Amino acid sequence: MSKGERTRAAILDEALAMTSTDGLTGLTIGTLADRLSMSKSGLFAHFGSKEQLQAAVLGRAAELFAETVVRPALTQPRGLPRVLALFENWIGWTREPVLPGGCPIQAASIEFDDRPGPIRDQIVRHQEEMRRVVIGAVRRAVEEGHLRADLDSEQFAFEGISLCYGFAQSYRLLKNPKAEQWARTAVRGLIDRARA
Repeated sequence: MSKGERTRAAILDEALAMTSTDGLTGLTIGTLADRLSMSKSGLFAHFGSKEQLQAAVLGRAAELFAETVVRPALTQPRGLPRVLALFENWIGWTREPVLPGGCPIQAASIEFDDRPGPIRDQIVRHQEEMRRVVIGAVRRAVEEGHLRADLDSEQFAFEGISLCYGFAQSYRLLKNPKAEQWARTAVRGLIDRARA
């Protein structure tokens, strides 16, 4: 990496940590510049605008999610082991967050759900990609005979993703000590209902 690329990566790491605790709308060039002991113009040289910085932060968050949740699951055998790994890894992503404030994409989904524009569009793309990953894994589990042939993969994905988001709220916001047990019980129930 060049010096400029290393600087950009360091800025992005700090911006991502800030976003995970302060939200995407709480990420400002001024605050980030202060935390990095940089000038605002130095930050603008790397990102050009607050919106470009936000977009880069979302992209990096999606990469971290893929590194932590998706790619390890894809090393599992096709079918039910891969589906289970996706949900287990997602629970781990929430339970032992890579970022201090949890998932910036989940938080941004709430922040930007009613704000049209390129940032909302990017969040939608990230959410749709995760949905496609889950649907694909479920369809392969059907092909392998692990889940029943008439299973509605989209409904399964909706329920599974909803479980993961519900777990994040119960575990992080409500600090419910039963949240992890409930999440695993709910995933097992979802899979049991879908078995061949």
